[in-house]
Amino acid sequence: MNKKQIHNIEKTGFKVPKDYFNNLEDSLLSNIRLKELASSSGFKTPELYFESVEEHIVKKTIDQEPKKVISIFSKQNLIYVSGIAAAVLLLLTLVVFNHKPQWNNLDTETVENYIIDENIDSYEIATLLLDDGLKEADFINYNLKDETIETYLLNNSDIEDLILEKNYNE
Repeated sequence: MNKKQIHNIEKTGFKVPKDYFNNLEDSLLSNIRLKELASSSGFKTPELYFESVEEHIVKKTIDQEPKKVISIFSKQNLIYVSGIAAAVLLLLTLVVFNHKPQWNNLDTETVENYIIDENIDSYEIATLLLDDGLKEADFINYNLKDETIETYLLNNSDIEDLILEKNYNE
């Protein structure tokens, strides 16, 4: 702002809230009354409390006799509880796990999943088979339908494997 225009300012830029000077006296008097009422908080401490509180606390903690401590885990209770736990465990073991698995009740899917999960390969399975049980006639006379072969190939092989096999045979 130029020095020439300083004398031409009509507004100061400061504003006073509406009815400020009308309510100023009431506001000041209410603040003075509030300070007079709040001068005493209503709480009082006994005389020389803070000077003697430390001695009082130390006297209560040191002068007491040690109390007798009774352990919850005594040797007798530990033996008693472990005996009960062993009896219950033995009872459950005899009753629940007494049945033996029967080979007749196994599903084909369960055996297949076991072989897949345990990563058992064909060589390990071949060691379990006896030569007497395998006959060439069983494999030659077994007729497979074309639909069965197609279904097997669609379910158990990838398209990439079939394409690679076709290119390999050509």
